[in-house]
Amino acid sequence: MATTLAKAAESVEFAARLEHVSKSFAGPGGQQLVLDDISIDVAPGEFVTLLGASGCGKSTLLNLVAGLDRPTAGSIATDGRPALMFQEHALFPWLTAGKNIELALRLRGVPKTDRRAKAEELLGLVRLRGAYGKRVHELSGGMRQRVALARALAQESNLLLMDEPFAALDAITRDVLHDELTRIWAETGVSVLFVTHNVREAVRLAQRVVLLSSRPGRIAREWTVGIPQPRRIEDAPVAELSLEITDVLRGEIRRHGQH
Repeated sequence: MATTLAKAAESVEFAARLEHVSKSFAGPGGQQLVLDDISIDVAPGEFVTLLGASGCGKSTLLNLVAGLDRPTAGSIATDGRPALMFQEHALFPWLTAGKNIELALRLRGVPKTDRRAKAEELLGLVRLRGAYGKRVHELSGGMRQRVALARALAQESNLLLMDEPFAALDAITRDVLHDELTRIWAETGVSVLFVTHNVREAVRLAQRVVLLSSRPGRIAREWTVGIPQPRRIEDAPVAELSLEITDVLRGEIRRHGQH
């Protein structure tokens, strides 16, 4: 089938570039440094996971890349406006699945006469063909996240930002959506920056895993994941690399006195 997103142009050097990014917030004792000197490039079509313990600044970093906040220091550049998918589906319950997607299309300037067909195409891409007229309460948790993914893809961004989108789902549904996301990523050529605290999820999905330390968040280490796709979360190479990353993550947690 025809993909909805255009493949990233080969001439584009990066989908996202973060150079020496730091972020502080005002706290009771003064400015609190949350992120410190983060430099990351996400290549066109690359799938990168940001991994770290709770409170290490992963979501803060994603919000900065999305343009929802500004860094205290450093610079962020992206190839166009990123699309952001949250942990909660954030669908409008008074709209159908299709109309939720059409809203994103309308905001992008797609003519009204074309929106229905494009929404149907996107529902087909996430394997929800026939769900256009379903209300949010009629959809399972996994189906809602598929609609949220379709709505994010409707923005036709070259960079998809995902903030623990499968964390609230049961293990079987999450595993199915891992397969679906991997397929959609391969079909569309979209670049993905995916936040998680689940080590196996990070290894299951990504071409590259970036581990953040805590208090403040700094890049502790990176891994290139050379395991061929499709992968399963229980595959021996996934488990082996996950154990290696978990050992490093535990060391970071101990070093920063977290429990």
